Amino acid sequence: MAPAHVLRCCQRVVGWVPVVFITLVVCWSYYAYVLELCIFTIRSDTEKVIYLVFFHLFFIMFVWSYWKTIFSRPANPTKEFCLSKSDKELYEKEERQEYQQEILRRAAKDLPIYTTTATKAIRYCERCQLIKPDRCHHCSACDVCVLKMDHHCPWVNNCVGFSNYKFFLLFLMYSLLYCLFIAGSVLQYFIRFWTLCRSKSEETCPENELPDTRAKFHVLFLFFVSAMFFISILSLFSYHCWLVGKNRSTIEAFRAPSFRTGPEKDGFSLGCSKNFREVFGDEKKYWLLPIFTSMGDGCTFPTRLVLGDPEQNVAAIQSDSSKIAGPSQPFPARPLSESQNRLLGSDSQWVDSGEDHAQRDEKNHVTILVES
Repeated sequence: MAPAHVLRCCQRVVGWVPVVFITLVVCWSYYAYVLELCIFTIRSDTEKVIYLVFFHLFFIMFVWSYWKTIFSRPANPTKEFCLSKSDKELYEKEERQEYQQEILRRAAKDLPIYTTTATKAIRYCERCQLIKPDRCHHCSACDVCVLKMDHHCPWVNNCVGFSNYKFFLLFLMYSLLYCLFIAGSVLQYFIRFWTLCRSKSEETCPENELPDTRAKFHVLFLFFVSAMFFISILSLFSYHCWLVGKNRSTIEAFRAPSFRTGPEKDGFSLGCSKNFREVFGDEKKYWLLPIFTSMGDGCTFPTRLVLGDPEQNVAAIQSDSSKIAGPSQPFPARPLSESQNRLLGSDSQWVDSGEDHAQRDEKNHVTILVES
């Protein structure tokens, strides 16, 4: 027990190494840009003021979003998804898998879950001993189940999920702007440092040349580092923008969630606009601020199965509806939360009864297909 505890502590300490590295790079970039470039190198006071104002704007937003991404605790499933003490004892004593699934079905009959494993079994976490909500996964690094888990990011030493996905996107965006602004404003001085005046004094150098001072090292490396980080972050940010537009997590992009009709990669997609609002919220004034505004509770999500051929879709929906209305359905419907209803508008209201749910589900899907 003791060695395992020590190993766990060591892993937590090592996990902070990438964060410390990024922090040191950011601190050095602040010193190099503000002091070595703006204070000691740039001669125009107007240029200094403009550069410093924009630099500090990007710097503050970058640090703020990075801080929120790191220190926002991953959201975990609520207690309603945990097995009761009696069910837990029955589950642990039972060795036959089919009977274990029967115990889980009974425990999940009132839970708002609509996804299953690839074998149509209820998603259960043996480690946390709870039924996984839709889009929830267990993180081995954090050793907890994380709501709408996207991935575990070593650069923030935290899980990126429902509680901080907006902060992570803003962190990437402001990182790009921060690096782009530094690289763009440093470029002319980067070029001029290649034609350095041999003199150490500004008075004896021509107006279009720079003296050979210690600022040379900082300015040259500032451009290389900012350009390198910009290129590397650009691809990651573009990928996550695509994920937001499709309403997928990184895990779902590699392994599509499985619904009653089988795996469906676009099962949670509501359209680009509504997908964006699900992450950033309704109020535009908060979109660019690292303040939590994501819609929903992280445990339940509205779903839409968007397939290719409308005629095949209607047939599949009718077939699926007849299955949903059956008495053996292990996932009864439950009303969506208020925020999710705002996402769906007035075209979707889930009800509790099996037959009414099937009819309403069929009608909603047909409406979506006709409108699209």
